Amino acid sequence: MYQFDFPYRVTYADTDKMGYLYYGNYATLYEIGRVETMRSLGIYYKEMEQNHQIMMPVVSVEARYLKPALYDDLLNIRTIIPEMPGKMVTFLSEIYNSEQICLHKATVKLFFIDMSSQLRVSCPDWMTDILKKHT
Repeated sequence: MYQFDFPYRVTYADTDKMGYLYYGNYATLYEIGRVETMRSLGIYYKEMEQNHQIMMPVVSVEARYLKPALYDDLLNIRTIIPEMPGKMVTFLSEIYNSEQICLHKATVKLFFIDMSSQLRVSCPDWMTDILKKHT
């Protein structure tokens, strides 16, 4: 299991008329958390696509809204890779406010695509080798 935290401040553009973080914008926070988690491991999406010809499309999202995030809240996006990827990789997202109250939880599953063949593949060995160093 690997865990990484990343700060994010809710902007005015992120909110709805009530000043709540708009529900549709949570997926953007999952992506920010996922990309920064991978970056913390030395895995860069741009490099993965350009050099390794691997894409990771989202196949499912399960979200649970617990409490609202508000305009100007400083959030902590916690992203957890709970297990070694195989054909898919799972990211758990937990979003906390500055009082460390969990506002939101999500499970995001992605799979691996070889860009040349457009076929699903297993997690590349070079990626699992990196993840094994952090479990």
